[in-house]
Amino acid sequence: MLIIVGLGNPGSEYSETFHNAGFLALDELAKLLDVNVKDKECKALTGKLYVKGEKIVLAKPQTYMNLSGDSVRELAGKYGAKENEILTVYDDADIPLGTIRIRADGSAGTHNGMRDVILKAGYVPRIRIGIKKDTSVPLRDYVLGRVGGEDMKLLTDAARRAAEAVKEYIYARDFAKIMRGYSK
Repeated sequence: MLIIVGLGNPGSEYSETFHNAGFLALDELAKLLDVNVKDKECKALTGKLYVKGEKIVLAKPQTYMNLSGDSVRELAGKYGAKENEILTVYDDADIPLGTIRIRADGSAGTHNGMRDVILKAGYVPRIRIGIKKDTSVPLRDYVLGRVGGEDMKLLTDAARRAAEAVKEYIYARDFAKIMRGYSK
């Protein structure tokens, strides 16, 4: 059992924001795995596949970001997933735009959505997609602001690399390897 959760905010008004980097990565992963993420369960849109007989669930919580833990907790309960069987992908304003960092556990940093996941589902492994840029814009306005041009290209490339890392993890189950190979 493995649940892959991309964090973001539901609704078209958030689709091209930094805060939806997790959704972007999950969409890229769904393309790589040829999975439709459209079923509704546990306050999320989900898609499922089996790899070597193991169920893999891709999920995009449909709560707002700061309540993401509700959906993750419900999915974990429904599928009997332990903390190490859940992998989250989300934006991180503490690391440079376009980079990714992979960790087995740790704090949520400044990310309220991940803080809620940790509170309600535990210290799950994570892939953080960097969105930090030198700016004087308040953090809330920055993460919810529209992304365009070169910034969108950097964000999309990072989301694609994150999706490739998750795919490799699904098939090889070597977390240390993806940490070494994709964190940069």
